[in-house]
Amino acid sequence: MDFDFSDDQGALRDAVQKWVEKAYTFDRRSAIVAAGGFDRTAYGELAELGLAGLYVSEDDGGMGMGPVEGMVVMEELGRGIVLEPLAQTLITSGLLGGYAPAELKAAWLPRIASGEALVVLAHQERKARYKLDVCTTTATRSGSGWTVSGNKNVVPAADQADAFVVPAMADGKLALFLVERTAAGVSTSGHHTQDGARAGDVNLKDAAAVLITTDGLSALEHGVDIGIAAACAEAVGVMDKTVAITVEYMNTRKQFGVAIASFQALRHRVADMKMQLELMRSMSYYASLKLNAPAPERRAAMARAKVQLGTSMRFVGQQAVQLHGGIGVTDEYIVSHYFKKLTQLEMSFGDTLHHLGEVSSRMQDTAGVFA
Repeated sequence: MDFDFSDDQGALRDAVQKWVEKAYTFDRRSAIVAAGGFDRTAYGELAELGLAGLYVSEDDGGMGMGPVEGMVVMEELGRGIVLEPLAQTLITSGLLGGYAPAELKAAWLPRIASGEALVVLAHQERKARYKLDVCTTTATRSGSGWTVSGNKNVVPAADQADAFVVPAMADGKLALFLVERTAAGVSTSGHHTQDGARAGDVNLKDAAAVLITTDGLSALEHGVDIGIAAACAEAVGVMDKTVAITVEYMNTRKQFGVAIASFQALRHRVADMKMQLELMRSMSYYASLKLNAPAPERRAAMARAKVQLGTSMRFVGQQAVQLHGGIGVTDEYIVSHYFKKLTQLEMSFGDTLHHLGEVSSRMQDTAGVFA
């Protein structure tokens, strides 16, 4: 299989890499965290690069690209531990482009592609425990439209987004709706997440909504899988930079008059970190390449990739902190923020134990077929 990137994909990587290095410094990121964890200006700069329209068709003002380009972009954003939720834009633009009626696409996709509108997925509920088919939010017909009532938790940029893609039960079946944040009956609250980004709760009480699709579970699974693939790619970038920072520190930190990078035992630990990084890189490629596969194959691939993410991020993050010593957990030093980001990614879209259960369940189903 050919894993070489095309010239266009290489140019895309270079453009994002240069923006992260020059425009999204650690000092700027720290200021964004202090101001609340989301910066519309920074998000606008990502949109100016065309990244908000990555999964939007050219007819709707986007770049019309696919999963591999998404992987390339998210990996570079991971290296800069960028706070702005571009992965959410990939999810919602993919859902609207693939499942919404034509008039809804025309109303929102050009605005998403230009960066004018930030639309995020609001699907998590406290009792669901990562299960996508568990939903207490309800949708009711209201004249020619719909209203939605319920509570969604840990919604990225909840009090900053322009609209939400909301799963709700309609006529006994899960459906997806688009709800604007400014609509009557919508209230939001905001808070920091573990990695310093912005999230919050979305409370809906008879809020006006537009139906995206009645095939809500299939669409939601697809959207979450886009998010998992993005999280895996982002984690590769985070881990790659974490290893580089650790190696740089070991080459400058001295003990007994020599750099600690010369100690064989510590060099072996770095080698193990790099092995875990490459395992995750392979699974990130696997996840991205499976995004357009049939649903059962795609879902199984994402669960496997997420399990590897949990294993690799924990090892790389913990080893980085241990090799740094006490400075590795201070807020002033950059590597602690990379560890926090890895921890946040491990919990996103289902933690390691959840996906380990998914992998085990799918293996048992397969065994039953061939028994």
